Amino acid sequence: MLYPTLSNSSMSASIKNPCQLCDKRRALLKRPKTSQKLCKECFYHVFETEIHNTIKTSNLFQRDEKIGMGASGGKDSTVLAYVMKKLNDKYNYGVELVLISVDEGIKGYRDDSLETVKRNQIQYDLPLTIVSYKDLYGWSMDDIVAKIGKKNNCTYCGVFRRQALDRAAEMLGCSQILTGHNADDIAETILMNLLRGDASRLHRCTELSTSGSLPRSKPFKFTYEKEIVMYAYHKKLDYFSTECIYSPEAFRGTARILIKDLEAIRPSAIIDIIRSGESMRIKEERRYQVLGKCERCGYASSGKICKSCMLLEGLGKIVVDGDVNTETKNKPITGLRAREIEF
Repeated sequence: MLYPTLSNSSMSASIKNPCQLCDKRRALLKRPKTSQKLCKECFYHVFETEIHNTIKTSNLFQRDEKIGMGASGGKDSTVLAYVMKKLNDKYNYGVELVLISVDEGIKGYRDDSLETVKRNQIQYDLPLTIVSYKDLYGWSMDDIVAKIGKKNNCTYCGVFRRQALDRAAEMLGCSQILTGHNADDIAETILMNLLRGDASRLHRCTELSTSGSLPRSKPFKFTYEKEIVMYAYHKKLDYFSTECIYSPEAFRGTARILIKDLEAIRPSAIIDIIRSGESMRIKEERRYQVLGKCERCGYASSGKICKSCMLLEGLGKIVVDGDVNTETKNKPITGLRAREIEF
């Protein structure tokens, strides 16, 4: 006996609120970026495919490269690790992926989030290396805040974390670093640079990948933060969601509020801001700073002394040849010691 089969049109008619892409399953979510009503399977597909297209159209990396991924345990870096692992296997990128975490030394925040990273290391079967401010600079963020207070502490943390990631990646032999910076982050940075009148960084902050011997790349450049949260939630990924206890004082929060207000009015505002930032041009001689090496620590710097050494000097310590030293003694206190986590 033959049974009638439903065509796509009749099938969609029988499904309440069908997915606008496949027309076969019920739509369970509304995509923030496009307002499309999608089923979970189609959302996963478009989310991952857009990231894959960003990687391929920009030739972000080549086969046999060793790629370091910044891992904080938060939603962005957790989704980055999960998606990159999946895409590397699915599309045969042929790259070696490693996780790099920085322990800033914030009790009750970073120590807890690092436990999440260690679980991710097991879940995704990726090698993990952890470096700490205390080992590299002789100061934890708790120490720094205790000395200078909460005002401008994010400046110290941002500068130190960038250098710590770079040093760890170089030690591991990575050719570049992937970060979980998303479209919202980039739009916020563009607004911050506009508000501060920082012309030299305005165009640079929109780049998918930085130049130099150790590029930093952002596969999530066009990926909305809300979609990353939705992906992590529906995939039931293990991530740490507590905000840094020192971040409420950060200037970025002002730009973030403005971005969220604009997104609520017009979802395309985030991408529009990024496109505007890309199209802005400044005088060629001001566009890029020429990088040399810091006279004290050897790290890349646009001046004779890098920002990290200047900040450390203000705290009463300097860095010489990659080691942290006191000003009164030339005896190294600590050097860069990474902890490779194995299970």
